[in-house]
Amino acid sequence: MKILNLELKNYRNCKDLSLDLNSEKILIIGKNAQGKTNILESIYYLSTLKSPRITTTAELINFEENKVSANANIIKSDTEIELSFSYDREKTRELKINNIKTSPKNYKSVLKTVLFSTNDLLLLRGNPSDRRDWLDRAISQIYPAYDERLSKYDKIRIQKNNCLKDYLKTGNLNETLLEVYNEQLAITGSNIIYLRIKFLKEIEKTAKEKHHIISNTEELKIEYENSFLEKETEPEEIIEKYKAALEEKKQEELRRGQACVGPHRDDIIFYIDNKESTKYASQGQQRTIVLALKLSELDIITEKTGDEPILLLDDVLAELDDIRQNFLLKSINSKTQTIITSVDTILFEDEFLKNVKIYNIESGNLKI
Repeated sequence: MKILNLELKNYRNCKDLSLDLNSEKILIIGKNAQGKTNILESIYYLSTLKSPRITTTAELINFEENKVSANANIIKSDTEIELSFSYDREKTRELKINNIKTSPKNYKSVLKTVLFSTNDLLLLRGNPSDRRDWLDRAISQIYPAYDERLSKYDKIRIQKNNCLKDYLKTGNLNETLLEVYNEQLAITGSNIIYLRIKFLKEIEKTAKEKHHIISNTEELKIEYENSFLEKETEPEEIIEKYKAALEEKKQEELRRGQACVGPHRDDIIFYIDNKESTKYASQGQQRTIVLALKLSELDIITEKTGDEPILLLDDVLAELDDIRQNFLLKSINSKTQTIITSVDTILFEDEFLKNVKIYNIESGNLKI
């Protein structure tokens, strides 16, 4: 899989930008706040319709304009495909594949990417929500329908929260409605939990190997932390345990006016030599874990989809020491199109730069 070209209109500070990306390796050079991260973000957005940098799609629109658009031509399985996206301040979104309107599910099944940014290096130090977001984005790359399940779960959870808040205000509880919400949450939430555990088990196997190569001797272990599961189990068992936990936490939920059980409260715990990494691992050890995870994402997406995803490295090399830099660059498959942003070329060996297409960006435009 490869992106051939990219066109951005009013995408943040990239008001009118066109890039020829028909190369295996592309390096985008620019100072901070000049637009290089926006370019990688736009590619990731064309792939997932998400960005870890925004809460609303309107944030992508240049503040002086009313509409944003992004277009890319890609090669996938020897077939050229055009992806286009637009969104305006009236909240009208248009998604097209080869100039034909399509659904988000179909749209997200086309382009596969793995984004590795400096924010990812803080994954282990962040909140549980940061780790859940990483996990959910990774799963969605393989199973596009997973996003729909997350959305359905969140809608039910919000409805349940409203029901609980009404009880706090009025003292009257609609028991029948609460039972309906709990039944729906148990079914939808258990499916999410099952897929998360399944994916983590798969990525752990690959990440262990990569982590061991970088660290020489340390052993990586990944666990899914859930309040009512003690071991890996099947979906039917998860549902039953989920329902039991909902019943057990009923009074607490009534008292607090919010759902206290479910995948929205879970976490991912990383261990190095059986010690919890968020508490005991050094900065270097934590970065080794994240590096192993991102490279494992590449392998799993390729294995599951049959397509080599595009690797997006956003200023991350400057944050890695020489050992981890070399491991990252040497681990990238020659077939993997890699787009890298950096403030300069000093981090790259001359041999690497010989085969790289280089762009300089300033204020959202190509610098001549």
